[in-house]
This record gives sequence, structure tokens and C-alpha cells, in this order.
Amino acid sequence: MSPDRADEQDRMERKNRIAQWAFDSRSILGRFHVWLEDVEIEWVKGTPADASFSGEALERAFIVANALTAMGTRMFGRLGEGAGADPAEVNRVKKDADATSAYVLSESLWYLTRNLPENHALMVGLGEGLMPKAGETPEMGANPQLGFGRVYARPEVAHFVDSLVHEMVNQPGCGWPGFWRKIQAAGITLWGAAIDTLENTSRFAKGSETGPMSVLHVFDQPLQVAQPYEGYMGALSLPRDAVEAAEARSVLINYLTPRKMVMESLLETYPAVSPERVHVWTLGGPARESRIGALWAEWRSLGAHIVEDGWVFPPTGSPVFTESGTYAPTYRVGAFTGEDGAEHLFICDGYAASAEALQAASLDPVVDAVTSLCLFSSRFKGSYDQESRLMRLDPDSETFARDFAQIWDGNVDDATVEAYRESIREAAAACIPTTARTLLADDFFPHKEWQVLSLASSMLPDPYTGMPGVEEVEEGIFRVTTRASGRHRMVDVTLTLRAMEPLAEMRMAFSPLLDRFYAGQDYRARAVKVSDSGRLRNELQTLCAEAIEYLPDGRMKIHLTALDDAVLPPPKKALIREVLAWYGANHPVWFGWQESD
Repeated sequence: MSPDRADEQDRMERKNRIAQWAFDSRSILGRFHVWLEDVEIEWVKGTPADASFSGEALERAFIVANALTAMGTRMFGRLGEGAGADPAEVNRVKKDADATSAYVLSESLWYLTRNLPENHALMVGLGEGLMPKAGETPEMGANPQLGFGRVYARPEVAHFVDSLVHEMVNQPGCGWPGFWRKIQAAGITLWGAAIDTLENTSRFAKGSETGPMSVLHVFDQPLQVAQPYEGYMGALSLPRDAVEAAEARSVLINYLTPRKMVMESLLETYPAVSPERVHVWTLGGPARESRIGALWAEWRSLGAHIVEDGWVFPPTGSPVFTESGTYAPTYRVGAFTGEDGAEHLFICDGYAASAEALQAASLDPVVDAVTSLCLFSSRFKGSYDQESRLMRLDPDSETFARDFAQIWDGNVDDATVEAYRESIREAAAACIPTTARTLLADDFFPHKEWQVLSLASSMLPDPYTGMPGVEEVEEGIFRVTTRASGRHRMVDVTLTLRAMEPLAEMRMAFSPLLDRFYAGQDYRARAVKVSDSGRLRNELQTLCAEAIEYLPDGRMKIHLTALDDAVLPPPKKALIREVLAWYGANHPVWFGWQESD
């Protein structure tokens, strides 16, 4: 073939590829006033023949949705505005960034799922953000997030599934089994999701050079979770061949296995690797000392390298960080060749928040790893080996306090005992297995065999995958890279997206209505659409889920007084009350579902 003809063929293939992607994601692109300029595809693992369970068209739409979330957050999420600020301001920046990312992905999923088959729905099972994180206190409440029970589907299906979700949460005796029976009897195919719209929020708010990303995992069945839940889980991710080789020798390797036996199994499987070339990634910092300090000491005593902040990861040449971000390192579990030309091994150990832990564990079939999980509390006083035993106690036992004290191995106050008792009850009520010594991702799915479409879009460069962050290549033109993975397949898709309006106008498209009103837009002067009703309901569920009381008739009451001023400052609370009251008085048919205190 002549060079000219080859070039022409390449141009036609590119043109057709862009047209196909634009067609499959047209509703999302139109919603955010974005034009698709280019699509670049690089297969890391597998081939285009290895399709995901969602089908090619929906997979493309999911990729575009996640990429737009990364782009919108990077552009309008107040990146770096918390640098050098006091803790209260950093917290406000984090919550604004989380609100932007959750809003963009939620809106994208709303438009995307209009193309689902008529009997399909997507329900969020786990979402990052319910729990106060570093630098926050419990009264600061949840970060804006997409969490349990959010349903996306065609309207009739969404209303039906949503009614079953409320029944499961609020009616005694229904629970997960009753919910699942009714879903199956109705012939509905329900997909699940674990979502962290802004991983590494603190690094984003402080303007760190690497780390922030949007993570969406979609599963071919719902997560077996019965109510909003966020806690912590111990997590040990090892190469699959090491775990299977140990099994062949009748050695069980899981999170509770002494690390000496784990190291022996790794060295037997990888005889070219010496202990100092085993690199163990864990969360670091003084705040984690009480929980996993003994784990660090155990690995160091075996000669392993505990990865520290700033260590340059040879495969990418980028310095890593350990103050947060337990998800992305999982992509690198396994052997690699170091700068010295020798074989090295990278593994992950320690713990993670529940959504991140499950997301990482569901990467196992993608990266040929085995992740063993262990239920932890949301407290940081007990060591990891104590946590695994404490969380398996029966909270209703008459001997709970005595059994607790024996495991704690020291003086323990009543408040700590009751806090753990409540943690166990919350986990059990959410259908998290509390009696199992260790868990696998399989334990969170009703059919045990499951498929995943995992999506990770970098806002800033990622040191583990090597993905670049969102780049503005020209004014108003952005490149966003998303890693899309399924069982035994992985592809990096880079989209070039052009803003169709000036950035000041684009900010409006990517901002929640309540934020636009708070910034000065007159809600009384703009045209009111019936879709505003759903948008405001969605925004409230994202912004202040813990302040919403769901009433039996489908209405909701928003208890704004219950929110700390660190979550919503008083002027914003006042504005929300004013907005809801105005909409309710002037458009009662569309906005009769709400009232505020």
C-alpha cells in the first residue's frame, strides 16, 4: 500500500472512530456543551475482541462520563485553593471539589442510562465520602458523594427500583433478601456501582502535583449492601501466582496470615527476588501508627522495603505518595524490572476505606492479583490484628464488653466499647459479613461470579499507571486519559474535548444549580423546567445525604439545622431554604416533594 493511501485509510479510521464515540455519548457531550475532537486508544492488555459485559456502545458512554467528571473537576473544582489555608478553609475547598465531581458524574449517569435496555438499571452500592477524613471532625458530616441507593435508569424502572430501595431500608423484615427477590421477580437486570468521584481529595485541594482521579466501577449485578455504609477494611493485595503456588503447598495466604509466611511464599514463587526487593505499599504517616505500625515493623524485620513518600517508582519514573490513595497502587501489584536490571516485586498491604477497598479488590481479575479483605472499624485506636478480632464479636452478647477487653489487651473505656459495638451493628445492618475472618470481592455479590468495568480518569498525573492528568492543549481544548478495564483486559483511552462556550459559560454547565444560585444567579429570573425538580433533588442527595429524611409518600424533608457550618455555611443554608420555599410556592406540582426545616 502506498504511503498516501495508508495515510488516507488512517484518516478515515480516525474519522469513523470519532463519529462512533460521539454518537454513543452524544447526550452527555450535549449536556455539558462539549465537542469530541479526537479519540486515541492504546491497548495495555487484551484486544478489542475482549468486550465488556456492558457492550461497546455503553462502555464508550461510561468512559466519556468519567472523563468529563475528571475534566470538569479539574477546571471548576477549586484545584489548589486550599494550599496554605487554615483547616476550615481546606475543608470547604474539599467539599466544593467533591460536590463538583459528584454532580458531574451524577448528571452524566442520568443522561447515559437513558440508553440502557428497558429492563436495566444501575444502582450505587458503595460511595466514598460518607465518613469524615483527615482534618475533619465527625460533626463536619459527609463529603458530597454518590452513595448507596442512587438509582439510574429509564424513569419507570428507576421509580420502581427506588421504591424497593426505600422499602429495604425502612421496612423491618424486608432487608436484602426481600429486595433481591423482588428485583428478580420483576425481570429487572440491576447493575451495581462503587464510586469515588474524587480520589485523593486533600491532594486536589492543596494543589499537589499528582494523584487526584475519578474512579467508577460498574458491575453486572448489584453489590449486596442493604443500606448506606462506609467503614474501613484491611487489604492485602498479592500476585495471584504467589497465592496459588502457596495453595498448592497447602498454605493459606490471606490478610491474617503472618507476614513471615507471606514473604516465604513470595520468595518461593519469585526466586530471583530478594527480601529487600519486595516493595510494600501501605498508607503512611503518624495517624496510622496505632493501626498498622506493627505491620510496618513486621515487614521491615523480614527485610522488605516499606514504600515511603517520594520513592520513585521505576516503571513510571514518578515519585509516589502514601498519605492517601490506596486504589491506584493496586494496578502495579506484581513483578517489575528495577533500574538495577534485577527483578523486583510490588505488593499492597494495610487498609483502605470500604469503597476504595472493594474497588481495588475488584481489580484482581484485571491485574492477576488476589486481594484479601478484613473488616475494620472507623476507629483508629486498635492495632490491625486486634481490629480483625474485635469486629467479629457479637455486639448483642452479654459478654461483649469482657470479650472486647480481653482482645484489647489493656485498659479500655466504655465509650470505646460502645463505639465498636455500634460499628459492628452498622456493618451487619448493611449486610457486610461480620463473622467471616477474611473476605474477597466475591462476598459482596449475590451470584459470587461477577464482571466489572472499571474506569479511572486522572485529573493530575498518576505515578502508578503513568497516565497524564487533564491537559489544556489549546485554549478551551482538553485532553483526558481514562483507563478502562475488565476481566483480563485494559485499555487507555485519551479523549480530546473542546469546550463549545467560553469557560465562564462552561462553569455554569458544570456547576450544580444551588452553587449557581449561591454565586449570584437569580433563580426567580431564569426559566424553570420540570428537569429542575430532579436536578435539585439530586443535588440535595449528593450535597447533604445525612440531613435528608425520606417520608413515606416519596417526599423528603431536609434538616439543614442538623448540618455543621463546616459542611454548609449559614448563608448557603439560608439560600437553600429560600430557593426550596420559592420553588415549592410557585411550582407546587413539580416541587411538592420537598420541605426544609
